[in-house]
Amino acid sequence: MTKKEKGFTLLELLVVIGIISMLVGVLSVSYSAAQKRGRDSRRRSDTKAMQEALEQYYAENTYSYPSGDCNEADDYLKGAWPTTDPSGESYEGADACAAASYCLCALMEVENTGNAADASCTWSGGSLDYYCVGNLE
Repeated sequence: MTKKEKGFTLLELLVVIGIISMLVGVLSVSYSAAQKRGRDSRRRSDTKAMQEALEQYYAENTYSYPSGDCNEADDYLKGAWPTTDPSGESYEGADACAAASYCLCALMEVENTGNAADASCTWSGGSLDYYCVGNLE
C-alpha cells in the first residue's frame, strides 16, 4: 500500500499567489482613485459652505463682504471655518476678500474636474483643475 501525499504543489501555490497579488494591485489603484474623488468632494462642499457664509454675511452687514480675511464670516457656518483642504493645502483666496467681491478656490486632485482654469476664478480656457466660487451679488 502506497501512501498518497496530500497538499498543493509548488506550482499551484505560485499561481494562487500570483492571482492574489494581481487582485491586490488592481484594488489598491481603485481605492486610491476613490480617495481622491472623496477629497475633491470635500473641497467642493467646503468652498460652497464658505460661499454661503459669505453671502449671509453680505446680507446682514450693509451689503458688503468682509475686507481682508474671509473667515470673519465664520459665525455663519455650522462648523469651524475650513482653513485647509483635506490634503492640508490652504484654500486659495480665503485670506483675500474685498468689500465688493471674493473668489475662493481649491485645487482638485482629479484632473479636469473643476470649474475654473486657475485660482483667480477664470471660468474658461485650459484644463479646469480648480473648483472656485465667487460672490453672487
